Amino acid sequence: MSGIAGWADFGGNERKESVLNGMLSALRHRGRDQEGVFEDKIITLMQSRLVIKDAEGGKQPMTVQTHRETYTIACDGRLFNAQEIKNRLEELGHAFSGYSDAEVALRAFIEWGEECLQKLNGVFAFAVWQHKKKKLFLCRDRIGVKPLFFYRYREGIVFASGIKVLMKNPLVKAEIDQTGLKQIMLLGPARIPGSGIIKDVRELKGGEYLYCDKENLYIVNYWRVQACRHSDDKEQTLEKVKYLVADAVERQLTGDCAIACFLSGGLDSSIISYIAAKKSSALGKMLSTYSISYKDSDKYFRQNAYQPSSDDYFIKIMSAYIGSAHYNVELEDKEVADAVLTAALARDLPGMGDIDSALLLSCQKIKSAHCVILSGECADELFGGYPWYYKDDMLFRDTFPWSNSLEFRKALFKKEFIGQDADEFVKAQYESALALTDYLDEDDDREKRIREMFTLNFYWFMQTLLERNDRMSMFCGVESRTPFCDYRLVEYAYNMPYRLKFFKGREKGILREAFKNSLPQEIIERKKSPFPKTFNPLYARLIKQKLKEALADSSSALNAIVNGEYLRQLLDCDADLREPWFGQLMKLPQVYAYLLQIDMFFKTFSLKLS
Repeated sequence: MSGIAGWADFGGNERKESVLNGMLSALRHRGRDQEGVFEDKIITLMQSRLVIKDAEGGKQPMTVQTHRETYTIACDGRLFNAQEIKNRLEELGHAFSGYSDAEVALRAFIEWGEECLQKLNGVFAFAVWQHKKKKLFLCRDRIGVKPLFFYRYREGIVFASGIKVLMKNPLVKAEIDQTGLKQIMLLGPARIPGSGIIKDVRELKGGEYLYCDKENLYIVNYWRVQACRHSDDKEQTLEKVKYLVADAVERQLTGDCAIACFLSGGLDSSIISYIAAKKSSALGKMLSTYSISYKDSDKYFRQNAYQPSSDDYFIKIMSAYIGSAHYNVELEDKEVADAVLTAALARDLPGMGDIDSALLLSCQKIKSAHCVILSGECADELFGGYPWYYKDDMLFRDTFPWSNSLEFRKALFKKEFIGQDADEFVKAQYESALALTDYLDEDDDREKRIREMFTLNFYWFMQTLLERNDRMSMFCGVESRTPFCDYRLVEYAYNMPYRLKFFKGREKGILREAFKNSLPQEIIERKKSPFPKTFNPLYARLIKQKLKEALADSSSALNAIVNGEYLRQLLDCDADLREPWFGQLMKLPQVYAYLLQIDMFFKTFSLKLS
């Protein structure tokens, strides 16, 4: 995995070396092993690389010359069908100089142009410069696992893997407008697909590519989730699910370094760890697995509807069952609170507070032994793991089901920034998301709503979690892979009827049934429990104090945008929110952390309100 950046100016304007150096420096955290720069009269391409395989042959930017054209690529990501694509290209006459995924992606583009994207299975964002045509191609993988932001100006384009890299270019103004502010206040930590929050900063969406030359810039959607008839019966569906999951995991166990797995004892991570352990054992190796916990968590854990059980008991069962070398990363509440601002720097945006910082700290500690780890992220979105998939009062709620907190948000932030149309703004984004849903004529009301819920989760909630997973891990030099994001699984799950997806009336019922003979019964029957968070009141006290200190700074943006009187009332009481204000984990302490991250966001980029 890597970070990429570039600056194409078709007007002959100077691209200052100091600016380019600043961009490369800001990119470096995504890959500290190698870096490279390509430059000609129009474009500069940069790459900072985390080496997983082919250290020498994979150096970038990489240039290939044919008799018709010369191409240069800067690539972030991984292809999980690289060998199949390479074999096809060799049959067509291509000669490879190494075995890096970047060279496969480049030669695939040379052979098939943008149609290569229909053939690639992976997580990636890459840029290709065509020297003679003087034309730039940018793209992202189907799901949008790897990031790619851009800023278009009259004579060119600046692009990068992260917002902080763009902000090193003075062309990108440090301004945030009403739309950006409303996203932070009313939707955050989610954001509108394609938005970079900062004024005129955009993100290429998953499943999109972009062409840019002197005259034009245009974006094409090359993939989206579509409805088709599910013709497999129950047994065929079970076999197909088991095959697709196993194939996705096995494809992602690639690289020149040892690969570990996150293991929480939940269904998703257990499935992945089971498959990985079998593969490792066949190669004569022992799989390493990691879990996350908090000091004194056994003392403070409180069972609730969203976290019905702690992980320890189930982790021990599963680790013993697969024979993994298991390591528990124990976090202290003070370090989690202290890392909230670091997590904001890593994400470039206000995020999920300690839910982010806990993952970041864990990746820092894992890095000493492993630079690649598999995560069970995204199974809930695809297979109906969240309560808003199967509880009718949530399923048919006419808004984003993970963010039923609009009245609280309207009270927390000042009306002059939210405006008078807060409800209409959120409703418009919700309806815009629903409009992406593809149906079949025979879908009944429940099947239609399940498709809509899938769409909402896939294009909104899941993207928030994927962003967290990528930014926190890559900031630490760790590549966290998500096998459930294989686009074949996405397509199959979208078209699976309700009676199969929720087999035997259980959330993720089809997954449970498919792997019931592969995993211990305790794991198969365990109710969903999300990412572990701290219940220690010390964390809440620490984060409250940090927020009070931020508010004491008269220059803080929080004093301008937050309803101070309402916030002080919250800070002075020990009450918590009855329901999470976002997702399943973010309650009042996480709201405080989110506000701290907003403060950091404004300070980091010296943002002004436009």
